[in-house]
Amino acid sequence: MPLYLAIDIGASSGRHIVGWEENGELQTREVYRFPNGVTERDEHLTWDIAALEDHVRAGIDEALKQFPDIESLSIDTWGVDYVLMKGDEPVLPCYAYRDSRTEAVIPQAHEKMPFAELYRRTGIQFQPFNTIYQLYADKLAGRLAGVTDFQMIPEYLMYRLCGVKSHEYTNATTGGMVSAETGEFDPDIIDTLGLPKRLFKPLQQPGTAIGEYKGMKVALCATHDTGSTVEGIPMEGNELYISSGTWSLLGVKVPKPITNSGSMAANYSNEGGVGYTRYQKNLMGMWLVNRLRDELCPGKPWNEITAEAEEKHFDPLVDVNDPIFLAPESMRAAFDARLPHPPKCDMGYFRCAYRSLAQGYQQAIEEIERNTGRTYSKLYIVGGGAKNAFLNRLTEEATGKQVIALPIEATALGNLKIQMDANK
Repeated sequence: MPLYLAIDIGASSGRHIVGWEENGELQTREVYRFPNGVTERDEHLTWDIAALEDHVRAGIDEALKQFPDIESLSIDTWGVDYVLMKGDEPVLPCYAYRDSRTEAVIPQAHEKMPFAELYRRTGIQFQPFNTIYQLYADKLAGRLAGVTDFQMIPEYLMYRLCGVKSHEYTNATTGGMVSAETGEFDPDIIDTLGLPKRLFKPLQQPGTAIGEYKGMKVALCATHDTGSTVEGIPMEGNELYISSGTWSLLGVKVPKPITNSGSMAANYSNEGGVGYTRYQKNLMGMWLVNRLRDELCPGKPWNEITAEAEEKHFDPLVDVNDPIFLAPESMRAAFDARLPHPPKCDMGYFRCAYRSLAQGYQQAIEEIERNTGRTYSKLYIVGGGAKNAFLNRLTEEATGKQVIALPIEATALGNLKIQMDANK
């Protein structure tokens, strides 16, 4: 009975999950969990990449204690962020996507290649943190001098385990530099922005084994966590999905990228999947309520928050995609800046956030159906947000879709599934 290890790292926590097939079903056991989060360094938001590596190794050791004969492992994380390298050494700090360092350089990048042309070539939505803008900021700051490689964070962590550098396809697409037509880095984008060509190696597909660590194969899953998440959803047919975590990633599988003007206007992304394209949109997600809780009622149980928010009668809404909510010093102040008047009590902010998310989902689904020419009947919700019955009900009411909430570790399941399929 082959055993596999999925290491799934999110912006707030990571987990090591061992999986195996038994009687035709995938069985799992979590063996290690650890906290994660951005750290502030010199007024910038960064990742403690050394601490992440320490936790990855500690979790693997714990997995081997409980399951000595693991066939392979793989790591997935959020997209867009990376580690610059000079030979075998990282160039620190490792910046986090919520850092504001790209704001000043985005207009300069678009002067060289307008966003409309970038979108036509890549089909990737505009986000100020896309890898393309981060690398351009690095170039203008002189950080690319002498740099030999850049590794997306999961590929960097796997390199630290097995000594092999790689560029996985689904993760690379999140950065805004991969051609929607060829599935490889677009040389015209790289040349136009003056980025070093040596950094952009051929892309590898999920399922590729790249090395070995402690007797286990090190393999590429869909290392962008949403790519693995979609693989882990037990979906009947091709229906809508939301990966509901810090971000809400709402989308549908399509056979090839849709890069028309309607998709660009609605800011839809065409990200790499396992044999398909994920046509999806980023919405701010549970970040809104997580930050509100940290500020207004730290440690208060979520079931109490949602029950009280459901009882309130505060009905104004906000645009959950407004950049003001990306990294505010005060989430409450950000809501106040966009509301006609503040709620009378703290739970009104939560009610507003949940109702605004549901409205955001409804608008996004209308855009998907218009741009794909299809109507969908079901909406699968996975991730931490799937446990929120109040938000699920609001979403069903707003969208008119049958909501199927699956509070499962879909990302780890997809990570495991890709490893298992590659081993058959």
